[in-house]
Amino acid sequence: MNMTQSRRQFLASAAGIAIATTLPLPGRAQSGAATAFAGDGAGGFAPNAFIRILPDDTVTVMIKHIEMGQGPYTGLATLVAEELDADWSQMRAESAPLDNETYKNLLFGLQGTGGSTAIANSYTQMRKAGAAARAMLVQAAAAEWDVPAEEVSIFKGVVSHGAKTSSFGPLAAKASNLTPPEDPVLKDPSRFVYIGTDRPKLDTVAKSTGTATFTMDVYREGMETVVVRHPPMLGGAVASYDDRAALAVPGVTAVRQIPQGVAVYATSTAAALKGRARLSVEWDSSKAETRSSAQMMEDFAALATTGDRLPAETVGDSDAALGGAAQTLEMEFRFPYLAHAPMEPLDAVLEVKDGRATAWGGWQFPGFDNGAIAGALGMNPQDVRMEVMLAGGSFGRRAQPSAQIGAEIGAIAAAAGGNGAWKLVWTREDDLQGGYYRPMTVHRMRGGLDAEGNIAGWHDTVVNQSIMAGTPMEQMMQGGLDPTSYEGATKMPYDLADMTVDWVRAESPVPVLWWRSVGHSHTGYATEVFLDRLLEMGGKDPVQGRLDLLRGDMGRDRAVLEKAAEMAGWDGTRVKDGKGYGVALHESFNTYVAQVVEVEDRGGQPRVTNVWAAVDCGVAVNPNVIRAQIEGGIGYGLGTVLHNAITLGDGGIVQEDNFDTYRMLRITEMPQIHVEIIPSDADPTGVGEPGTPPIGPALANAWRALTGETVTTLPFSARAGA
Repeated sequence: MNMTQSRRQFLASAAGIAIATTLPLPGRAQSGAATAFAGDGAGGFAPNAFIRILPDDTVTVMIKHIEMGQGPYTGLATLVAEELDADWSQMRAESAPLDNETYKNLLFGLQGTGGSTAIANSYTQMRKAGAAARAMLVQAAAAEWDVPAEEVSIFKGVVSHGAKTSSFGPLAAKASNLTPPEDPVLKDPSRFVYIGTDRPKLDTVAKSTGTATFTMDVYREGMETVVVRHPPMLGGAVASYDDRAALAVPGVTAVRQIPQGVAVYATSTAAALKGRARLSVEWDSSKAETRSSAQMMEDFAALATTGDRLPAETVGDSDAALGGAAQTLEMEFRFPYLAHAPMEPLDAVLEVKDGRATAWGGWQFPGFDNGAIAGALGMNPQDVRMEVMLAGGSFGRRAQPSAQIGAEIGAIAAAAGGNGAWKLVWTREDDLQGGYYRPMTVHRMRGGLDAEGNIAGWHDTVVNQSIMAGTPMEQMMQGGLDPTSYEGATKMPYDLADMTVDWVRAESPVPVLWWRSVGHSHTGYATEVFLDRLLEMGGKDPVQGRLDLLRGDMGRDRAVLEKAAEMAGWDGTRVKDGKGYGVALHESFNTYVAQVVEVEDRGGQPRVTNVWAAVDCGVAVNPNVIRAQIEGGIGYGLGTVLHNAITLGDGGIVQEDNFDTYRMLRITEMPQIHVEIIPSDADPTGVGEPGTPPIGPALANAWRALTGETVTTLPFSARAGA
């Protein structure tokens, strides 16, 4: 073994031969790190900002959404390949550079990834990019062969007219001189070759063999590694520090205070961490959160009755309906702070030279971090180049309007004088204790039934912090309301004649952020468990009761619910053969998902054995990726509901610091998951997040059926005696 090898080099050399043979080369498309396009000087062809065709016939798609495991490299390349009629083995994918106009998310209005929008906002755009390139190649071939363009065809990367054939490369130079069509004709879906069929993900082989490059793998000449000692209480600040012991550590080059804490600069990660451990810091907690989680939860619960309630949705008169109900039900649901816990903790590399800078990182909204870095260095944002790297997960963690990592590495560079190269490294402990959590939330719910057992009145009061307030996203708030705080509790598919949903904004220095499925992650649980209890009180079957409640225009909700029930063999029996069964239905990000859960009682703890999930996400661009995302969303949500909470102890100190205290779902706990995709000709919608909201309530409903216990405080492991 070569002891000078990097971690990445070792993985590539050790694993490459065994794993790379799993997919035959003729069928393998590839991905790579962003590189400068050679352009016309090399005979290349760039019909638009999204496609690069080189003389070697390769087709590179510039992906405007960060690839963090959710599949935009593959999905967007599929759309281009479809309309271009390329062969899949030609396809490549690279991260697009920062350009908030050219590569903007059509929903957000700036370059960014989130809200399960990658395929949804790019479906027509990327198809048109591919169709435009195809039209230009056809026109170039027609001119080359002196034949009518309408007689030229393309199939699997071969352009032909009778006996005349050409691959893309020889036509690239001629095509590059043509004017792209303004509105190219798209294929009729009946002619789709790639869309709707399984394709292997473009980045799988590189990630499996260790050849894929992540931020941690970036090295620059003379680069220093930097770790930061952050305040242990959220919202705290540095009062004073003593760096003498840290500077005595071999390899530590400097210790500097920055707005985020105290930064330790070193020649290696090990030296930086050892130096940080020897720092002596006094902290100022005057503006920090010093309450414990238990104290905060009680305060939030009190706000449900005493706080300033803002109306989020009102239908009919819920107070009157509840006042006249034959039976009433009141429940309070409590949800803890949650970390995102992606496998790759936060990191970044920044090089500043001759008044210009380049930043490497998993930039989910690169424009935010670009502005933060430029601001810290006193530079024009145009002089800061952003290299968007592959990311090892996010679940919302990298989508910070505050540009936490950009601001931190910019401050590190500025404190060092602004010339040089630095790698910022966060440990797992930094990431779990560094804030930006899913908000702690309380739902106080009241519901009623009439004499026939039908729902008569529904009132949901949601209490939590605002994610949008105080960020550039605040402009999206109307009337003081932050829709990400209660989304999913409003606009439900059920025909509830008298319903009120209101929101109380809680305040805390604890920084909060959207988490996988954002508000739906808690509203789906509260609404579907509460509904299940009401249906049970009314003597109604959980599946049929939901079907009967669906409004007439909720055909897609109905289809996934019926399909999930069919998959599970639902016959109305809630308990059989020692197993409990529960169901949940939830729409998020315009995608409809229903799940049925089978659970066993293992010594007082739930063990989910099977999950049947039906999903309607419009046109299924790549069913393989959709199934993987639904499965991943279920596993992520299940582990969270069972085990996860970020806990503030005395003085507001976060207690969890690694995966031994913030426990992930283990492979032996992963249930069998069965996914069915509803055929659809509607435009695609998101799949990265919608699989998560239904799994918690489906589990809770199954557990109640099996044991009689209703779990209203998460996680399940927080139950007395758990």
